[in-house]
Amino acid sequence: MFIHSNVGSLVEPLTGRAWSTSEIIERVAGRAAYYSDAGLKRHDRVFLHYGNMLEFFVDLLAIWEMGACAIPVDVRLTAFEVEKLAEVARPRFAVWNEPPDQATSAALQRSNISLVNLDSMRLETSGDNSAWRTGNVALDDDALILFTSGTTGQPKGVIHTHRSLRARWMSLHVSLGTSVFRRTLCLLPTHFGHGLICNCLFPWLSGQDLYILPPFRADLLLELGALIDRHKITFMSSVPPVWRLALKIAKPPQRKTLKRVFCGSAPLSEVLWKSVQEWTGTRNVFNAYGITETGSWLAGTTIEKIEPEDGLIGTAWGGVLRVLPIGSTETPVWESEDCASGESGYVWINTPALMKGYLGQDDLTRQAVSHGWFVTGDIGLIDERGYLYLRGREREEINKGGTKIYPSDIDSVAERFDGMLDVCAFAYADALYGENIGIAMVMKSSGTDELLQLHDWMAAHLAIHQLPERWYLVDEIPRTSRGKINRESVSELCQTLPKLSLKRLLRNRSNSATD
Repeated sequence: MFIHSNVGSLVEPLTGRAWSTSEIIERVAGRAAYYSDAGLKRHDRVFLHYGNMLEFFVDLLAIWEMGACAIPVDVRLTAFEVEKLAEVARPRFAVWNEPPDQATSAALQRSNISLVNLDSMRLETSGDNSAWRTGNVALDDDALILFTSGTTGQPKGVIHTHRSLRARWMSLHVSLGTSVFRRTLCLLPTHFGHGLICNCLFPWLSGQDLYILPPFRADLLLELGALIDRHKITFMSSVPPVWRLALKIAKPPQRKTLKRVFCGSAPLSEVLWKSVQEWTGTRNVFNAYGITETGSWLAGTTIEKIEPEDGLIGTAWGGVLRVLPIGSTETPVWESEDCASGESGYVWINTPALMKGYLGQDDLTRQAVSHGWFVTGDIGLIDERGYLYLRGREREEINKGGTKIYPSDIDSVAERFDGMLDVCAFAYADALYGENIGIAMVMKSSGTDELLQLHDWMAAHLAIHQLPERWYLVDEIPRTSRGKINRESVSELCQTLPKLSLKRLLRNRSNSATD
């Protein structure tokens, strides 16, 4: 289970609670005994309806010790969504930090799931701590199921075995080492791959200390620099939205303890990349490209003195990356030639950390995996140095009259405008072109002069067919619990808002100039 001989310590900076390695081992033994007495068997599944706490990680190891499979669940899901997940996953137990609401409790009980509250667990320690470390864990047993989408429709659960997880951690150990992870901070949710598998479990199971914060809380981001200094944090990983907010509200750390910083879940733009470097006080800020199906981090930029560029990822960590003109498993991968250097195509990965498959959806698994190769759904290119660049997701492409436009290209240009705080380009239906381009913006100021300067900036840096046709001002950009932009949700939001009359502003400026 461990990459080295043991786990590191666990610390909650917000509460001041901390458990040493020996305390963790004792508590895991006690938790495993509780689950054994409660009737948990090998191959059973357990919902964990809480995260980002010391107890979560102890529960995780205890469930694995029993040969069972853990399913972290987003705590914000409704009773209906939880019931949909339960219908697919069929867990034996559902563990809560606080009792669920009546509707959720009823939904779980209808599925014959036993509800367990943390307060009801026996937390006594075991006299013999060796047994739990030599228990029922088998490499090809299911270890984690992470739901990535479909909580209201057909849930898509990614199954990882102990073998695939270990393959990810071993590849990271070889590619990245462990020394810079000595004091790792996690402020991402622990119910998805980036936050759990890589940001938390890789360092912690390698014997490094893990500092855990509640995710995406603005009040904590306000104190981020001070937290880093106080706890001498050496590594942290986050997502672009967190950095956009932190850069606005938090004072930078002063003690220069950060050795490396990752940003994942969405490509890091050049302007944001450089801003994070300046704020953190280290040049070692890198993109980390990860997908839940591949155990999260599968590639990144860990090359010293690399210059930030929009969409730059780097090289694979423990796998082989290819960019191909095909995006379907209907054509065997070996029948396709790689795209030429600099040519965009579909990103494929072959890695021993690949998921076992999608829970109960063999047809969906076959659509994503072909003879060990996984089609990521991302559009990218590999340059002459062998570095991967991401252009965006296949489903996000905007087809404007037959011309493919990548909204991330538009985002990157708009982000460089000095008055832009957050931005999202998206597709909308257009009677003439089929699809056209809209853009949602959070700006420092939305006066006439600023809007005209923004238009001029965009027109100077984008081809005319890439210029947005519809412009919207919003208070914030909607994001998923993983911090990712859902462009469809942004488009739906903007349909309820008035469009900016940029054409009228441009006409007025033109008329004023000729008067």
